[in-house]
Amino acid sequence: MNDMFRNVLLWLVIGVVLISVFNNFSGTRGSVQALEYSQFMQDVKNGKVDEVNIRVDTLEAEGTYKSGQKFTTQLIRYTEKLEAEMTDSGVRVNAISPEKQSWLFAIFINLLPVLLLIGVWIFFMRQMQGGGKGGALSFGKSKARLLGEDQVKTTLADVAGCEEAKEEVGELVEFLKDPSKFQKLGGKIPRGVLMVGPPGTGKTLLARAIAGEAKVPFFTISGSDFVEMFVGVGASRVRDMFEQAKKHAPCIVFIDEIDAVGRHRGAGLGGGHDEREQTLNQLLVEMDGFEGSEGVIIIAATNRPDVLDPALLRPGRFDRQVVVGLPDVRGREQILKVHLRKVPSADDVEPMVIARGTPGFSGADLANLVNEAALLAARANARTVTMDFLEKAKDKIMMGTERRSMVMTEEEKTNTAYHEAGHAIVGYLLPKTDPVYKVTIIPRGRALGVTVQLPEQDRLSYSKDYLENRIAILFGGRIAEELIHGFDGVTTGASNDIQRATELARNMVTNWGLSERMGPLSYSQDEGEVFLGRSITQHKNISNQTAAAIDEEVRSIIDRNYQVAEKLLKDNLDKLHAMAKALIKYETIDAKQIKQIMDGKDPEPPVGWKDPKGGSGVQSDVNVGSSHDIADDAAAAGSH
Repeated sequence: MNDMFRNVLLWLVIGVVLISVFNNFSGTRGSVQALEYSQFMQDVKNGKVDEVNIRVDTLEAEGTYKSGQKFTTQLIRYTEKLEAEMTDSGVRVNAISPEKQSWLFAIFINLLPVLLLIGVWIFFMRQMQGGGKGGALSFGKSKARLLGEDQVKTTLADVAGCEEAKEEVGELVEFLKDPSKFQKLGGKIPRGVLMVGPPGTGKTLLARAIAGEAKVPFFTISGSDFVEMFVGVGASRVRDMFEQAKKHAPCIVFIDEIDAVGRHRGAGLGGGHDEREQTLNQLLVEMDGFEGSEGVIIIAATNRPDVLDPALLRPGRFDRQVVVGLPDVRGREQILKVHLRKVPSADDVEPMVIARGTPGFSGADLANLVNEAALLAARANARTVTMDFLEKAKDKIMMGTERRSMVMTEEEKTNTAYHEAGHAIVGYLLPKTDPVYKVTIIPRGRALGVTVQLPEQDRLSYSKDYLENRIAILFGGRIAEELIHGFDGVTTGASNDIQRATELARNMVTNWGLSERMGPLSYSQDEGEVFLGRSITQHKNISNQTAAAIDEEVRSIIDRNYQVAEKLLKDNLDKLHAMAKALIKYETIDAKQIKQIMDGKDPEPPVGWKDPKGGSGVQSDVNVGSSHDIADDAAAAGSH
């Protein structure tokens, strides 16, 4: 409504301006007849004049004939006798004294079009600057938002999962609280702190916590706010921001996503963007130039430190780099406890169990997990968030939303069951792999089925055995399809598995030096220039013979692990049938049921599972009386 009102008001102002300009400059002045005084008196006597307006002070008269024609004349005198003579001739006489028409009002009327034009120009200038946040000529003013000492409520107690980073920035808090403690030993306050880490790890939250702990003014701005369509505006905004910061020193200036303005200068075809480079140059000077900025600490955040200009990263500007990485299992537990304080959680909630099952999750991912669990609980009209809701939220985030409305034929369902069972059995039997956590044939996300493996602990590096076993697990699904349906019955469901396995094998050969034949050399060919486009600047730095040898070695790794997975599944064919039977029946099985199947036992029904037919638990039309019956039915369904 506000935007519509402003648009209507704008068009009204434009219309008034156009009408005023037209009346002042185009008007009807050309149709007004100028009369001699004698002619005027003659027309009065002849009864042709209808109305006359006379200015008493200047004796100027404006009138209208009965025919509608307008005229002007200059009277010699104005007396009661003249007025009576005109009245007797039927003329309406209006005598205007100087008091009735103020000269100020006349000036205002004449200047109104100019004032309206100026107003429209100011309006458009404010619109070009983003809704009129600044004055009409405030292009170079900083867009940094100032938060007072009491406005930032976040403290370091609200930050978890990055203890080393908290220790690093804790020194800043001490310095801001008691500078003399460091200055008496010759220490200087750091000029800048660069926070580096993947998205969602809490870089912005940590910066707010520093300001909240130190109780100092906090300026916040995004790197993109410096760059404007006009050259030189970004540099002017940097100067204005530092001027404001110096007035509030000691203070903190937080620049989020600094890579938007701090990219490497001179990179790319034909040089960089002039406006961005001028802004970066001004930022470099303000941080560590001739004058300096005492008492102003710059905290910047980015997840792209590789593209930043070296002059920006040197000591004296960003004196230290704080890595805010993905949290480990203990960090994830602490983060979950922080977020669980904000929701009513049940007594059965165990943050460590959720933390162990969420490797690679960032702080933002864990916050999203708790929020999803709260939404699920609200949808179920529950009063508290239980462990069951947290587990369901974790499965939703990791595997995707269940697509139970998706219609699958019995043939597709059976094929998916054998495919996922193949992954699970190979993953269960191979050593040095992550334990199989859950297998489902309920479509989730873009997959018809999912086999989830969760590491027992966070992995920082991967061994050759682990990677090769991973390739074997990826091929387990395709091999299971081939064993049951034959080669002609293999589907396209393994396309993503094949792609990932091939990529792993090629990286082992070309990047990670895990091939005895090719040796510890890097044969990577994807070293394209970021600013020119990777596809047009790839350099071929290997010979044709080496490329052929790489292809042979990749094929060798694939074949070797394919045979390993094939042997495991052939030796455990009865387990493959049993697991496929359980998946068709229950749709989802967990680690406990997988172990029971691999031990040759019948798996227990999942908690809360109800037999849709109310009988022995047989769910589909497939004969599940024995594993061999399933194999026969599956083979028949897969033949064409």
